[in-house]
Formats: sequence, structure tokens, C-alpha cells
Amino acid sequence: PEETVTSSFASFIHAVRPEHLSKTVCHRSKRMILDSIGVGLVGSTTHVFDIALQYCRLYSSVAVSSVYGKPGVKLSPTLAAFTNGVATHSMDFDDTWHPATHPSGAVLPALLAASQMLPPSTKPNGMDFLLAFNVGLEVQGRLMHFSTEAHNIPKRFHPPSVVGTMGSAAATAKLLSLSAAQCAHALGIAASLAGAPMANAATQAKPLHIGNATRLGFEAALLAARGMEANPLILDDIAGCSGFSAFYSVYQPKPLSTPNDHHEFLLEKQDIAFKRFPAHLGMHWVVDAALSVRNLFINYAGSFSPSLIRTIVLKIPVSKYINRPFPSSEHQARHSFQFNACTALLDGEVGLSSFTESSIHRQELRELLDKVVVEHPEDNVANFDKMYGEVALLLHSGDVLTGKCDTFYGHWRKPLSKESLLKKFRSNASHVLPEEKIETIITMVDNLESLSDSSQL
Repeated sequence: PEETVTSSFASFIHAVRPEHLSKTVCHRSKRMILDSIGVGLVGSTTHVFDIALQYCRLYSSVAVSSVYGKPGVKLSPTLAAFTNGVATHSMDFDDTWHPATHPSGAVLPALLAASQMLPPSTKPNGMDFLLAFNVGLEVQGRLMHFSTEAHNIPKRFHPPSVVGTMGSAAATAKLLSLSAAQCAHALGIAASLAGAPMANAATQAKPLHIGNATRLGFEAALLAARGMEANPLILDDIAGCSGFSAFYSVYQPKPLSTPNDHHEFLLEKQDIAFKRFPAHLGMHWVVDAALSVRNLFINYAGSFSPSLIRTIVLKIPVSKYINRPFPSSEHQARHSFQFNACTALLDGEVGLSSFTESSIHRQELRELLDKVVVEHPEDNVANFDKMYGEVALLLHSGDVLTGKCDTFYGHWRKPLSKESLLKKFRSNASHVLPEEKIETIITMVDNLESLSDSSQL
């Protein structure tokens, strides 16, 4: 039969082998795994995680898979994946790719849970785990590249709820060694379980998008393994009958070539952005711009004195859900250009403590927020590869000080150093783990290719 886009993806998932992973891909994906575990561990301290865990403990009939930050607590595999996915995105601290999505959190929890689910005789080794993780990334990236709409900050669907579900299905199908036909059905089933609206951004419901993506993709693979079938053309563009194209207004799919010695994973060409503080990725541009102009202000005035400032001008791209003048909750604050810029100006940093209730409602912060004016220059597009952040301080003296950031530290064009990534992981993990376990995880991920049983992770 003639090859279709869907069958080409299924063939790729089934046929790809560890030797197809380059050193660069292995290195970058291990950084992602380590960062995602750390983000999940600190995320297990949040209120939204507690809600998800309480819900999942109602259904614990086959409790074999571990939960982030909760020693001794185990859930059924798919609910463990869900709970850990919620933890990963509970602070909006997880990695981001381009086109825009959060790739690791939608895949890693499913693979961790599945590794513990499998019987001892079929436990995947570390290289199997790393390969399945990269399959999940590759499928997400390829699907996003089929639409020009996906390249910009989203307006309709939250991307990880769409492509993340497909990536989780693909990764789990690979780890479970499904046939090519079963891989195709897993993708088809996952498409019927995907999608969440952007209106729930900046609410406690947003972390559910990652939790559902990793859980439902996992469930799609399990259903396919048990014989459930779906449309074998789910990824193809069929006139008059929307498949995966339902999620995008412009959709032009292309087959995924069968892996060979020269296959190049997207992660080889496009690195990942790691966040230095727990907020929407767009905030990192305005924070670095604000820190830059703060230094200029201190050199100018000798100290940071808000009373000298008449107006704060933010030049940012148009994106309604992250343009929030006066956020009233931690989740709104994580999605507010104004809040993050003013916090950076006032405190000289943005971190975990910036999003506590006491920090959000400070009078001195409110006074700075009152001075903010937003502008949307035509050349500042809502695209994580092209946007910039600019913060200008208009002083009562008539002087103007300006800070601008085109590429923040942690962006794929300016990756975090190994030292910075490890510092972030150790800081996050220390909220729930002792030092010796933290170092064990670092060593285990660094040597993942030689791990004989990935469920140890």
C-alpha cells in the first residue's frame, strides 16, 4: 500500500534504534530529563499538585508507580504519570521548545511510570528509555512544524495538550515495543484525547494540560497494545474530514523518513530553552531587560529609588493572556509581563519566593505596577524565536533609561551552562530530597546509556 504521513510516523517509531541518536541529541535530552525531574520535584510542593494527588489516590488499585516528592506513595501507572505531569507544570518552570510547547513534561512522566509498570523480565534499559524519550520529542516537533500557526505564541489550543499527547503516545509505544500498526493506532487514539483551550492559562487548570497529555498519550498506547484501532490516516490532510489538522488552521503534513545512519533528530538542530525562574517563557525577556535597566538606574542614582520614576514603558509583543496589568494570584503573576518586570526592578531578581501571596500584594510593587505603560512595536512579534523585551524608565528629571533583551540566558540561542543547570536542579530537588539522593539522580541521568534498568530512575 502507498505510504501515508501517518504510516511513515508509525514506521519511524517502530524502526528507530539507539544508534540513530547522536552524541548531541543524547547530551541535550539528558539535560532535559534532569531539569524536568527537578522541576517536578519542586512542583510536588505546590497546592495544585496536592489537589491532583488527592484525586488520584481515590483510584489506586494497581499502585506500582512512584510520585514526585512523596516517598512511599505509589499510584496506578497512568495516574502517576498524570500527577507527575501536573507537578512538572505546576509552577510553569518546565522547558520550552520552538515552535512553542513544553516537550519534556508531556513525555517523561509516562516513561517513568511505564518503566515501573513493566515486569522484571521486560524492564527497559537506560538506552531504551533515552530513545523512547527522544521519539516523543521528535513526534512533537515534527507535528508542530506542519503548521505556521504553531510557530507563534498560541491563541487557541495550549500546544502541550495537543502535540504533547501525541508525543507521549509515541514515546510509550516505543518503550512498550508496539508494532508499526499499533503505533499508528496509538497516534490515532491519542488525537481523540488531545486538546485544551488557552483560556485556562494562568489558572490552576493549566498544569492539568501537561498531566493529561502524558497520561492520555500513555493510555492511548496501552489501548493500542490491547487491540484498539483508530483512523489510520489521522495525521494526513484529508479534504472534508479533519484529523490532527483540526487543531491548526493551516496544516501541511509531510512524511517522516525511515531512520537510517544519516537521520537527524530535530533536537540536533533546535536546542531547548530552560527557565531560570518559574514563569511563562515570555517573562524571561522582560526580566532580563528590567535587570539591565535596573543596573543603569543604580549607576545613575546610586540606588534603586522608585520615587524618581515617572513611567515604566514595556515594549512587548501582542499576546493577550500574558498581558496582565494587576495579577491577583500566583498563576496570573507567572503570566504577567508587568508583574515580572516590576518584580525584577524592585528586587533585582525573580525566583520561587516572588510568587507567594505576600510578594504579589506588596504595596511597593503595586505602586510600580501603577506606573506601567505597555507598547506593542510592530517589529516585536509574538514568537519565541523572534520577540524581544524592552523596559524604559522615564524619570521625573526628564532622563530616560532603557534596557533591552533579544535573547535571555537559558534560551536555545544562549543555553544554560552545565553549572547553571545543575545549580537549578539541586535547588529544586532540595525542597523534597536529601543531598545524597540528589547527587545519585544527577549521576544516574548523566550515565543513562549504561543503566541496566530504567525503573531505578
